[in-house]
Amino acid sequence: MLMLALDLLQWWYLQGWGRFANGLINRIKGTFEFFSIGLLLRTLFSPYKQMFAEDHSTQGGIEAFFGALFDNLLSRVIGFFVRIGIIIITILVVLCELLIGGIAVLLWPAVPALPVVGVAFTLGGFLMGIII
Repeated sequence: MLMLALDLLQWWYLQGWGRFANGLINRIKGTFEFFSIGLLLRTLFSPYKQMFAEDHSTQGGIEAFFGALFDNLLSRVIGFFVRIGIIIITILVVLCELLIGGIAVLLWPAVPALPVVGVAFTLGGFLMGIII
C-alpha cells in the first residue's frame, strides 16, 4: 500500500504534472489550428466566401463596371470584418485557456493534499460545534 502511494505521488509530481502542462500547450496549438489564424491573416482582404462580381464593362458599360467594383469592394470589406472578428474571438479563447490552464498547472501540486485538508476542516468544524 505504501509503495502504491509513493508511486502515485512520484507520478503526480513528475510525469503527470509534465503531461498536464504539455496538454495545455497542445490545446492552445489546437485552438490556433482550428481557427486557422495563419490562413485568416493571409486572406484578410480576400472577398467574403470568395464571392465577387464579374467585370461586365464591355457589355454593360460604365454602370456595370462600377456596379461590379462596388460589389467586389463590399465583399472584401465584409470578409475583412468577419476574419478580424474570428481572430479576436480566437485570441479571447486562447487567453481564457491560458488563464484557466495556468491556474490549474499552478494548483496541480496541491491537489493530493486536498483530501487531508478537507478532513482537517471537517474535524475542525465538528470540534468547533462541540465546543460552542
